[in-house]
Amino acid sequence: MTLEKDTLIHNRYRIVDILGQGGMGSVYRAIDENLGVSVALKENLFTTDEYARQFRLEAVILANLRHPNLPRVSDHFVLGDQGQYLVMDFIEGEDLRYRMERMGMLSEDDAVHIGASICDALGYLHTRKPPILHRDIKPGNVKITPDGHIYLVDFGLAKVYQSASQATTTGARAMTPGYSPPEQYGTARTDPRTDIYSLGATLYAALSGVIPEDGLARAMDNAQLTPLRKRNTKVSRRLAAAIEKAMGVDPSDRYQTAEEFKKALLASKSKTQQIPGSYTITPPPVDVAAPKEIHDTVVDSGVIKPKSKPKGPILAQQEEQPFISPLKRQKERERQRRAALMRFAVFTFLFLLVGGSVLYFSPGLIPADVRAMVPFLVPTGTNTPSPTPTEPLPTQTMPPTFTPTLEPTATPTLTPTNTPGPTNTFIPGVGETPGSNEMATPTVAPTVAFGGGAGQIAFASNRTGVPQIFLADLNGENAFQVTNLPNGACQPAWSPDGQRLAFISPCAGNEDVYNNSSLYLINPDGTGLTTLDASPGGNFDPAWSPDGTVIAFTSLRTGQMEIFTVEVEDSTAVTQITKGAQRVESRMPAWSPDGSKMVYVVKRLGVYQIWIMNADGSEAIQIIRSGTAYTDYSPAWSPRGDLILFNQRCATRFCNPYLMSTSATDRSSEQGLRAQLNVAFIEHVKYSPDGFFIAYEGVGEAGNLDIFTMTVSGGDRVRLTTDPAQDFHPVWRPATPTP
Repeated sequence: MTLEKDTLIHNRYRIVDILGQGGMGSVYRAIDENLGVSVALKENLFTTDEYARQFRLEAVILANLRHPNLPRVSDHFVLGDQGQYLVMDFIEGEDLRYRMERMGMLSEDDAVHIGASICDALGYLHTRKPPILHRDIKPGNVKITPDGHIYLVDFGLAKVYQSASQATTTGARAMTPGYSPPEQYGTARTDPRTDIYSLGATLYAALSGVIPEDGLARAMDNAQLTPLRKRNTKVSRRLAAAIEKAMGVDPSDRYQTAEEFKKALLASKSKTQQIPGSYTITPPPVDVAAPKEIHDTVVDSGVIKPKSKPKGPILAQQEEQPFISPLKRQKERERQRRAALMRFAVFTFLFLLVGGSVLYFSPGLIPADVRAMVPFLVPTGTNTPSPTPTEPLPTQTMPPTFTPTLEPTATPTLTPTNTPGPTNTFIPGVGETPGSNEMATPTVAPTVAFGGGAGQIAFASNRTGVPQIFLADLNGENAFQVTNLPNGACQPAWSPDGQRLAFISPCAGNEDVYNNSSLYLINPDGTGLTTLDASPGGNFDPAWSPDGTVIAFTSLRTGQMEIFTVEVEDSTAVTQITKGAQRVESRMPAWSPDGSKMVYVVKRLGVYQIWIMNADGSEAIQIIRSGTAYTDYSPAWSPRGDLILFNQRCATRFCNPYLMSTSATDRSSEQGLRAQLNVAFIEHVKYSPDGFFIAYEGVGEAGNLDIFTMTVSGGDRVRLTTDPAQDFHPVWRPATPTP
């Protein structure tokens, strides 16, 4: 619950305003009424006994820190079930990100002084007993005071680091694309070299104006670090080499201590070491103060924006980097190869056509006995035998427009229409022709390839006036309409072999609950429409089991949302999986890759929560606890089975949905980690079959919903649909259909 302005907390701290908000809690500016000074109040909403114990332990450690480049932690307290709070010095001035937006690229001297100051702070933190890792170094967490002094702020994500043989005391783990090293993703172990990488990436961005390529993408060979001097030729070779060494993918390739990195930075500019706290840079102008959205936080949109237009160039976002992934390069090479073959074929055809015409109509140019040996030169009507023609190859076309009859008690039949289909479904030369009364013959849909970066995505779109299921290639081309139901269709779900789609109808739009809807199956070419479950009340959220034998779904047949399963080959075999108490509802099932478990959503206390259970409904436990201020929904299990993605929204006020993640196996933390993807809106995420890409609903330029794809680390972002209609509910086709 967000604290209101003028609230007096702990009988001492009066809230002045909110500086920022995240998944763990909020950051406030407050007045310490005992001392009459401004303080920063950091909130942690996770209040279990284990978190409270850990919070007190780490608060005591942080409160004993004394360094000229670190704010002082002056107090900590826990308010029952309300939250845990750290009280820190409030640092006036601007942060490094705002300075970069205001001025553009920093000078080498300023970058070296900032790097040396932060190295001093890190050297101090890393040599505590036990060592302390910051784990979230980025431009927004480097503050510059009005006198040019440099601070490393935001200890909300710090963790106490112990040796490999001991347990670690772990807080939330931030992953900021471009600034986080590969080991910070997932459950890999972090150590002091993690902070060295992030500081190197921060200095890279400060000197180039571009966020560096993401560490995870580099580790997977999906990206390469662009040399710093290619971004900014004014940077010296020695400084560029020092920063790039700090950003080594393998921790053993980096500087092993902050002191080593500091010495390399100073040596690159022939500067002598100074005592900690004595490095300063040009102070910000008197009238410049960073907007409160920038202060040690991530704003709702995922992008920090200054209140006024900056004078320097805006810092490039991750998806604006010029790096082209190997996948895109391969697709471009294939496109160029196809274009070259097409040009050669056209040229050859024209050459033969022109040459053959000349020879045919000029009999005197070739002797008769030679002409008789060339079939296409023999005049029509002669008795010269012609070779037996080869059988022409069948032509693949798109499925015809159709209007199935929806009868809940019987299998609907495919009924061809005698008029052109809705707008955007008529393809000249395929199916029906305007004014024709002839029925087109259904044909096979185009084949698709396997995996992320290729293949097809099914989605719902209201571009025909009512939502229908469409299929499109990953370049946005060859989109065609699969369903044409008078009451609409949405929520497509692929069978594991990619041969059938489950979906729901009726569907009036992108809604939360679908009353009176039923489950249907259909082939990707629009044939084979059958009713799977038309029980009264409403059935939606279909999800195929990994073996393809059953479909889990949400049903309202008991009077509230509960999860059921139905056998695909026997629609009468329906099993109720969840049986919640009154006003405790369950929905949105997603299977684990091995089919043994489901992650799903429980509605309690007016908000959605993420739970997990065995496939038969036993051993159900809540795995994410976001309190009543947030609602969690739309879980998606990674194909490898190690991660669960889900969306989070504010429950008591409006905010764009966040994309969160949690381990699918490690239950030691009940916090979701917010993905830093530099997108303003992301919802209903679905993994590609290979687990390297995601498809999601995003917002296009005109504010309407569109389908986007990108890598799991936030790179290679592609807008798949550009129609002005609302496009939603994307799902990746899992396999190559058999011809």
